[in-house]
Amino acid sequence: MCAGVATLVMSDVAAKWLVERYHPLQILWVRSLLACPVVAAIVIALQGPSGLASARVGVHAVRALLAVAATWAFILSLRYMALDAATSLIFAAPLFVAALSRLVLGEAVSRDRWIAILAGFLGVLIVVRPGAAAFEPAALLALAAAAIYALLMLVARRIPASDGFGTMTFWITAFPILFCLPWVFVPWPEVEPLDLLLFPATALCGTLGISLLSQAFRMAEASVVAPFDYTALFWASLMGWIVWGTVPSPWTWAGAAVIAAGGVYLLRTERRARARARL
Repeated sequence: MCAGVATLVMSDVAAKWLVERYHPLQILWVRSLLACPVVAAIVIALQGPSGLASARVGVHAVRALLAVAATWAFILSLRYMALDAATSLIFAAPLFVAALSRLVLGEAVSRDRWIAILAGFLGVLIVVRPGAAAFEPAALLALAAAAIYALLMLVARRIPASDGFGTMTFWITAFPILFCLPWVFVPWPEVEPLDLLLFPATALCGTLGISLLSQAFRMAEASVVAPFDYTALFWASLMGWIVWGTVPSPWTWAGAAVIAAGGVYLLRTERRARARARL
């Protein structure tokens, strides 16, 4: 889990560098174009061509469209925000999942869920500080990315059990090639030598990071491994300092701590609820 989180932050570092010159959907198109054949080859090697097939391709298309929207919002926020601040706001995604579960899936939202949600959004307010002189409108993009990503996770409940991780990964990298195609025809900046390293880096690190996280959730319960997602703030802060010379503000650390506390509390209460249901 920690390795996967660190690898995903490296992907964000490359994307933040690229978005200074490229449109976010151009970055995503190249990333998907590079990652999709590799994912397809691995799935075929392990499972055969049938590993790419799905009985509900439409669900994968919806998830991929949501992934495109979330990626666009998050990468665009990186153009204007420090990496650590944008990363801390993405931590709100599990809280959005809990808040939206009733609307999307009709699930009841317990008192403990609402406590976790309210605590998490208090942390968001600490990071964003609406009304303060330091308020960054781009923070709304990062929050939108978290909310859309939450919808993506909820839609995953509609994927049939016969579709394995390889199938899901293939479709969520294949469809963005189609969805982002219009941005191929808008003007591109002149490609610099460093870009030839950054584009493969964001594709490799993004795909590898998701694979490592998925393997972590296969090896242990979500309530055990999910809290380690918050180590992303350490890597985002470190890389922001090394690459851009930015240092997280005390507000970012305080808000991220409150968001993380809400997320961990949510995971623990969900675990206890499942344990009681099994009795």
